[in-house]
Order: sequence, then C-alpha cells, then structure tokens
Amino acid sequence: MANTNYTPRLQTKYKNEVVAALKKKFNYKSVMQVPRLTKICLNQGINGAVGDKKLVDIAVDEMTRIAGQKAIATLSKKDISNFKLRKNMPIGARVTLRGVNMYEFLDRLISVSLPRVRDFKGINEKAFDGRGNYTMGVTEQIIFPEIDIDKVTKISGMDITFVTTATTNEEAYELLKEMGMPFRNMKKDNQ
Repeated sequence: MANTNYTPRLQTKYKNEVVAALKKKFNYKSVMQVPRLTKICLNQGINGAVGDKKLVDIAVDEMTRIAGQKAIATLSKKDISNFKLRKNMPIGARVTLRGVNMYEFLDRLISVSLPRVRDFKGINEKAFDGRGNYTMGVTEQIIFPEIDIDKVTKISGMDITFVTTATTNEEAYELLKEMGMPFRNMKKDNQ
C-alpha cells in the first residue's frame, strides 16, 4: 500500500516558499489568489505511425515510463487521404499528470532531465499562451533517465504543457521560475 504521508519535495517548496514569494511580489490579499500548477500534459506525435502500429505501442510504453503513470494512444480525428490517414487511427501518445505524480515529474524534469540536454542554456521564456500556460518542446526522449538508450529504436520528441491557475504570462512565469524552472536570461543573451 502507498505511503499516504508522503509529500513531494516541490509541493513542500510551493507551500513554504513559492506562495510567500508570489504573494509578496503581486500583493495578493489571500493565499487562494496565488497561482498554482494544476496539471502537466505530455504529448507525443509519432512520425510513421500510419505505416507501423508498433511505433505507437513503443511510444506509449516510453511515455508511461517517463511519466510514472499509464499513457494512452491518441487517435486521429478525421480522414486525410494525402497522409493515408483514417479516422480513429493511433498516431501518438499522451498523459496528463496531476497531484503527486505532477510534482514528482516536474522535480525530475528540472533536476535530472533538462541538465542532460546537450548545450543547454535554459528554456525559452517566450512560450506562454497569454492565459498562464507554458508549453515547451523536448527534441529527444533519451534525456529522461527512465529511458534505456540501448533499447531506443527511434529518437522522438514531445511537448510538455504546464497548466496553471495564473491569469497572465507574468504570473505564470514567476510561478514556474520560483518552482525552479531554468529560464534562459534573455537580457544576458542579447548583450
């Protein structure tokens, strides 16, 4: 049986440090106004999935290992004859993380996976959508330690979306920065 007293490191950091820092910076009256991370969505489209169904199964297995939670295959929404695509064909894999799994994944992403990216200088701070959500792309799934490089048949990337309760880009940026996301310092790069 799972330990019910366990709290992820980043969840504790959010409650003890991030809430206070954001409350001070944005002058929130209540703790409930402070933006929080609600979910992390991982999505992977598979090139060549129309011709080889095993690629989707491999991607679902890899995504399950990376997320620590069962991934599902995504299905096409309509027929596209030029791509030999039929409606409801498996063409990708996705998983949505919430709660403990979300904080655990974020911790592993920040402390282990992103530093393994070749020539890593930080993540782009311009990928906010205007409503407090942030999406980043990962070009290789092998940056995650859960993936055994020797068993990888095809290098593929994925999109990772961070959904927050923030209403502006600035609030979301500060939230993710306080959580430990290594944003690239644009001012320093331009000089």
